[in-house]
Amino acid sequence: MKFYVIGISDAPRPYFPPEVISIICKGRIFSGGKRHYGLVAPYLPEGSKWIDITTPLDAVFEQYHDEVIVFASGDPLFFGFANTIKRKEPDAEIVLFPSFNSLQLLAHRLVMPYHDMRIVSLTGRPWPEFDRALIERAGKIGVLTDREHTPAAIAHRMLEYGYDGYQMHVGEHLGNPEEERITTLSLEEAAKHEFDYPNCLILCGHAKARPYGIPESEFALLDGREKMITKAPIRLLTLQALELPQKSVLWDIGFCTGSVSIEARLQFPHLHVEAFEIRPECEALIQENSQRFGAPGISWHIGDFLETNLDALPRPDAVFIGGHGGHLKEIMARVLSVMTDDGCIVMNSVTSPMVHTDSHQLFNEACTELGLKKEPPTRIILNDNNPIEILKCKR
Repeated sequence: MKFYVIGISDAPRPYFPPEVISIICKGRIFSGGKRHYGLVAPYLPEGSKWIDITTPLDAVFEQYHDEVIVFASGDPLFFGFANTIKRKEPDAEIVLFPSFNSLQLLAHRLVMPYHDMRIVSLTGRPWPEFDRALIERAGKIGVLTDREHTPAAIAHRMLEYGYDGYQMHVGEHLGNPEEERITTLSLEEAAKHEFDYPNCLILCGHAKARPYGIPESEFALLDGREKMITKAPIRLLTLQALELPQKSVLWDIGFCTGSVSIEARLQFPHLHVEAFEIRPECEALIQENSQRFGAPGISWHIGDFLETNLDALPRPDAVFIGGHGGHLKEIMARVLSVMTDDGCIVMNSVTSPMVHTDSHQLFNEACTELGLKKEPPTRIILNDNNPIEILKCKR
């Protein structure tokens, strides 16, 4: 198989260099989106075949054979169809004729250097990489949008989580001289504005400093009980025990205010965080605290963890048990049924004469019954609080 992949803009009369015109004139099988066909139809040889690129893509690739000329938007290697070909037909020969991608065009129109721009695609993709760029305080973010992740939706999400120090530049119908439009707005203005599609945008600005160890007094608390929240030094040591720089998915079981989930999300923005809590009143707390500290992207589940459907969730390689309601052994057994082979479980045990159930003892018994390897505990006494032991085990 051989693919010629030709990048085009939204110009109603695209320009092709002589080499590309020669390839088109000799071609017999062509492919692209419906919008592409409307632009290139006058250039196609009589009797040629056109294959629309639609989902499912497997059905499209079944129609390809010999040589195929594909039209794609902008640079086909920039979140483009050439990457799909490499994935679907790894042995195929690919000859590329790229055009400028939309974010390059927008930067050119703004006369804005873009070598330092963080690129995020929200085209058919969820929020995590965009959230990560915000949390990591990228000063210049180029965003590819779709009909769901619109400039207004993006601005609304940024304002919701306190990332209001940015200005938004939006380019509509870039490359089409008859419809192209460049608009610069504040996020407040963009959140109320409707834009034509296709569009893309560049965010420029700054975000407030990311905290390292959020003081417990700054969280919205459950019934105002500050002593019930994991203290900042303990929280940071707990994250260290979870080995989060090397992990991908954290489960926080018994999240309460969400302090561990939020701290983990802020310090390790690459993490996928799933948080579980049985008390319904804690849902408002984790939502408020996530917005207060700028930690988008945490997924939370309200209800008994032992009865929660876990089938659709990503398998954890780090699990923190912040509360167990006396069901620690059952929770650890269920965690073990889904945790990756290199995963670890961490929990904090409070030593107090007021606590009648020894969590440390339950943890030891669970490790023995489940065949888990315990690591030496870390014991900490913080000010006049009861001693804390950070417990950890692996397969």
